[in-house]
Amino acid sequence: MDIRSIDHVELYVGDARQAAFYFGTAVGFRLRGQGGPETGLAGQRSLLLGQADIRMVLTSGLTAQHPASTYVQRHGDGIAVVALEVDDAAGAYAELVERGATPVRPPATFTGADAEVVIAEVGGFGDVTHRLVQRRGDRSEFLPGAFETEPPAGGDGRLLAEIDHLAICVPPGQLAETVAHYERVFGFSAIFTEHVEVAGQAMNSTAVQSPSGRVTLVLLEPDTSHRPGQIDAFLAQHAGAGVQHLALRTDDIVTAVGALRERGVRFAGTPAAYYDDLEQRVGPVDAPLDRLRELSILADRDHGGQLLQIFTESMHVRRTLFLELIERRGALTFGSGNIKALYEAKERELAATAAAQGV
Repeated sequence: MDIRSIDHVELYVGDARQAAFYFGTAVGFRLRGQGGPETGLAGQRSLLLGQADIRMVLTSGLTAQHPASTYVQRHGDGIAVVALEVDDAAGAYAELVERGATPVRPPATFTGADAEVVIAEVGGFGDVTHRLVQRRGDRSEFLPGAFETEPPAGGDGRLLAEIDHLAICVPPGQLAETVAHYERVFGFSAIFTEHVEVAGQAMNSTAVQSPSGRVTLVLLEPDTSHRPGQIDAFLAQHAGAGVQHLALRTDDIVTAVGALRERGVRFAGTPAAYYDDLEQRVGPVDAPLDRLRELSILADRDHGGQLLQIFTESMHVRRTLFLELIERRGALTFGSGNIKALYEAKERELAATAAAQGV
């Protein structure tokens, strides 16, 4: 079994067209195809969006019984399928089920004039499944016969390059068993583990990665010995385990963030004090410091190099799923140093305000 990369992610959403408008207008994705009852996708409407090597499917149920409808009712809009490209979907399905994966959908073949795609599905975490995808022939044909493919209107904007990783929240006490599941069943390896504690909140995290290095899942679990924090809030609002954020890699984060801001994407703010000692913490950054400050872009360093990153505000009513933009300059980890740095910067800012007010 060779898990090569993330083929696509599929979001179950209340209104696929409305979600596509946001991702298209604000984030720069282009419509690449669509499917529904007229193409054999009974009970659903699906839109395929793309940007560079990123493929995203937005699916809405047309009946109350459709899985997309029941997912949205329980969790709100969110990533319900993480599709993995493999060399042999039927063989991978059989192997994964034998190793203990929950079977969801047996192998099915979709054939067109210039392409053949085989898919199968197994359980992942929470209500999220993994779709195994085997492709032959024309790779622009997403799912022959089920999706009508079309060239992207207005060209294929490339502010974003590929999916870097997915961050996944699991309930307290489930991190170790989820990591073990991906190691035993999917053949992933744990590449990074840490305990983060700040402001009376704490969480444990472990990143697992496929042998190819192209599929990375960062698993997060709240530490219940500390006061509740953002992981607890996600689990409550999402009603269980799920994808907290989708990290998209870019080759030029300053340009990408500037463009997305102009299009209406709202990013999480950063205290001005964060930048006062930035280069002392991470070393010289090959980007104008005033521009990073203006755009609220964060920087961190690990043994491999630097990374720049920023998080959007959630675009969903439950304030659950959001996006991360990340530019890697040799760094292999995920910017955990920014959690403490942001907290300390906020404390300095509050202290300075209090002093100015004579408190």
